[in-house]
Amino acid sequence: MRFMMLMIPKGYENAAPGTMPDAKAVEAMMQYNASLQKAGVLLTLDGLHPPSMGARVTFAGGQPTVTDGPFPGVTEVLGGYWMIDVESKQEAVEWASRCPASDNEIIELRQVQEFSDFPQDVQLAAAGFPEMQAHGAVPGDTTA
Repeated sequence: MRFMMLMIPKGYENAAPGTMPDAKAVEAMMQYNASLQKAGVLLTLDGLHPPSMGARVTFAGGQPTVTDGPFPGVTEVLGGYWMIDVESKQEAVEWASRCPASDNEIIELRQVQEFSDFPQDVQLAAAGFPEMQAHGAVPGDTTA
């Protein structure tokens, strides 16, 4: 089972462009990342620049509207993620619990939808994308 572990650092929604983490925190996180890698469960990981450097595209009325960050009214944003492959949700929780996160950080766990999770009609609709069949993601699906 693949899970995304989503890091949500409180206050990051208001971070200035170019904000970088503390070197000691990064060192501890790299040791944690190495343990994920050594256990063979780490698929990928990335840290994200603050929302002040990003943009959101919304589709009210079917029309795209671009809003540059920071985003008013947003109270939680992603600071980074890990993609792991484990045997169960419990194992994902155990890995998240080992993270050297600080008091202001939350890790949200989300299981990745596998191709086999979808009904036959959805599988047929996605048949032209072997990458989706290999990994199971149906981008844009919000029914789960």
